[in-house]
Amino acid sequence: MKKIAIIGSGMMGSALAFPSFENGNEVRLVGTPLDKEIIDECKKSGKHPKFDIPFPVGVQYFYFEEWKEAVQGVDFVIGGVSSFGVDWFLESVLTYLDPAIPVLSVTKGLVNLEDGSLISYVDYWERALEAKGIVRQVCAIGGPCTSYELVYHDQTEVAFCGKDNAVLRMMKEAMATDYYHISLTNDVIGLESAVALKNGYALAVAMTIGLVNRHNGQEAGLHYNSQAGAFYQAVKEMRYLLQIQGASFDCENIGIGDLYVTIYGGRTRKIGILLGEGKTYKEALDILSGVTLESLVVARRVYAAMERKAALGQVDLSNFPLLCHAAAVLDKGKDAELPWEDFTFEQLS
Repeated sequence: MKKIAIIGSGMMGSALAFPSFENGNEVRLVGTPLDKEIIDECKKSGKHPKFDIPFPVGVQYFYFEEWKEAVQGVDFVIGGVSSFGVDWFLESVLTYLDPAIPVLSVTKGLVNLEDGSLISYVDYWERALEAKGIVRQVCAIGGPCTSYELVYHDQTEVAFCGKDNAVLRMMKEAMATDYYHISLTNDVIGLESAVALKNGYALAVAMTIGLVNRHNGQEAGLHYNSQAGAFYQAVKEMRYLLQIQGASFDCENIGIGDLYVTIYGGRTRKIGILLGEGKTYKEALDILSGVTLESLVVARRVYAAMERKAALGQVDLSNFPLLCHAAAVLDKGKDAELPWEDFTFEQLS
């Protein structure tokens, strides 16, 4: 049995309490300063306010003010914050957490640097900690997994990445169940890039659903030609970007699987549909008030990185028409109608 503390009681961090506890471990779920009401409800009913199924009996709940107590004697910590909490997690937890305690992050995203390169949050944290004189290696989770389906014990395939093989195997042994299946890789930047890039592209593919609603009415139902056409282009551009990132073949494929599940469920699908229906970016945000939209952060950062690389003569932006389109819809008021002809090619002898 292992002792595991999950810091961040959002949906994904909380969902991981299920396989963690059901594999025979002691699990401590810790809220951030924004999660007081969630922890209140967990303590009261044993249930996360956004899940239909209660936590397994025995999961322990802590307010953030108690986080140092919650990590006492743990074998590892799971970081369950969203991409908007990256700096908070760095300054409030990682800076003070015993460097000997391994960390497994669920946070998906990339940071664009001045030279146009994209680094993972794992790299971002490790660099920032090194500047403080703290040596820590962070592991991460990636793969096609939605929190509410994990809670329902749907068969789920993910990967853990990191540099320490023994730590990765320890985490896998602690968390793998008959429904939560874990691959292991040392390709940190590949996995982290793959599962981050899919967010921006899922947004763009979901626009096609809204476009069908706009042109044919809500009663028209789902039309798959346009979704498939945008999916094809999304995969093509993701592969280009992942080649730039030096991702392995397996990590590329995990990213494609993650793209599929993100298009068909969750917050990114919702905003993509609203934009496709003709809502402005501001109108869509107002409708989805209070929803965390990490896909928007990723799309903007990746576009900014490629724009910088293009200025340096390192990439050709014409290879990324779907990425450029998504960025223009978000920040330049462009209509969501996709540039379909830009996706065509000639491969003739």
